[in-house]
Amino acid sequence: MCRNIRQLHNFEPPATRSEVQAAALQYVRKVGGASKPSKANEQAYAVAVAEITRATQDLLDALVTTAPPKDRETEAAKARARAAQRYATT
Repeated sequence: MCRNIRQLHNFEPPATRSEVQAAALQYVRKVGGASKPSKANEQAYAVAVAEITRATQDLLDALVTTAPPKDRETEAAKARARAAQRYATT
């Protein structure tokens, strides 16, 4: 799994279309093996991103949970703290 793809479910406010599309783009780039496709493959990448964006949005719309929604800023602060600890120089 690509580390740059973030969890999108159960956040307040919900994930935006651009966040879903960015995750789809990351996924397609990872699977396709290129961050910038050749001209010959550009259309295939665009179609894949569009389809994965749609499928991801459908998934997010269908998911249900009883857990309270997470706050984006709080989760980002936790991630920064974990990264600081992980990459701290001693």
